[in-house]
Amino acid sequence: MDETLRHHNPNPIASANFLSRTFFWWLNPLLKTGYSRQLETEDMYNVVEQDASGNLGNRLEDEWKKEIKKQKETGKKPSLMRALARCFGVQYMLLGIIVFIEEGTKVVQPLLLGGLIRFFTPESTISKEEAYLYAMAVSICAIVLAVAHHPYFFSVTRIGMQMRVACCSLMYKKSLRLSNKALGQTTVGQIVNLMSNDVNRFDQAVIFLHFLWIGPVQAIAVLVILWYELGPAVLAGFAVLILLIPLQGWMGKLFSILRQKTAKHTDERVRVMNEIISGMRVIKMYCWEKPFGDLVEKIRSTEIGKIRNTRNVQAFILGPVFVSMKLVIFLMVLVYVCTGKVLMSKSLFVAIGLLHGIRVSVTLFIALGFQFSAETAVCCQRIQVCHLSV
Repeated sequence: MDETLRHHNPNPIASANFLSRTFFWWLNPLLKTGYSRQLETEDMYNVVEQDASGNLGNRLEDEWKKEIKKQKETGKKPSLMRALARCFGVQYMLLGIIVFIEEGTKVVQPLLLGGLIRFFTPESTISKEEAYLYAMAVSICAIVLAVAHHPYFFSVTRIGMQMRVACCSLMYKKSLRLSNKALGQTTVGQIVNLMSNDVNRFDQAVIFLHFLWIGPVQAIAVLVILWYELGPAVLAGFAVLILLIPLQGWMGKLFSILRQKTAKHTDERVRVMNEIISGMRVIKMYCWEKPFGDLVEKIRSTEIGKIRNTRNVQAFILGPVFVSMKLVIFLMVLVYVCTGKVLMSKSLFVAIGLLHGIRVSVTLFIALGFQFSAETAVCCQRIQVCHLSV
């Protein structure tokens, strides 16, 4: 890019303090400008140094060179996943503390609400002062959820963006150094597909990866609390969640296989389209539009078939997610009542509140975590093949 065309508008996030970052106050000048008039290119902030492609690409390239050096010394196969972990792993793991606090608050809040409900039950032993404390604690939990949620998702998506930009920068540098032998092994369609499609998996995987360990921890905590409230009847409902775990793991492996098959057909389609566009003058001169159109249609139909299979599997795994918690509550209440016990409103409200709090993280986010982690692993393997070409 011509440096004379670059406008100078420093990004305020570089100098923003903790509160400004937490409440996104640094965005107010841009929002105010956008409210008063239509935004122009000059209104956009410059990219901060941490997000610059040159900086990110150099960092990942240094770590990749360490992997190549280790291969020469020990014979161990280089791993792009390990290189990415050394670049962004510590920062990403620290964000796990924020999401752990958020998800832990979702477990604590129903217990506080249960204590507040006890104040309104007949013959309650809860004093008015204690009820005020319960109400204040519930409000604090709501504030914590609001404050922790958006900074976490902003930060993890930013890390995903940095990983994507770093991999694209690394592939761009590699494409400029490919030998004639490597050019024969790596097609233009494959590189275009990697840089435009595969690397997007990083943006999605980082959002849900933490829930692969937070979800089980959260489920165990809720199981212990509900055991105290409902007794052994809680096991009937949690058996549904336990059965979903191996199913989600198997589906993750299946997603990986389907992603590899789909990517091959996508590479082939992009390669053929690039060749057709490059030789369009010859194709028009010899009237070859119909044969080449049939060829592209055949490749595309095969690719669509693989994508359809992937979406069918995704529907199969996400379908039970939306009914599992209702089934869990139904089984727990059914077993509890059938044992001859009287179900109190406080216990029922706490149980529903706890299960509702972990519904998304334990069922949906874990399933998406398995899916996108498997697809990201395939993406890393495909990028490695490209970088190992000499």
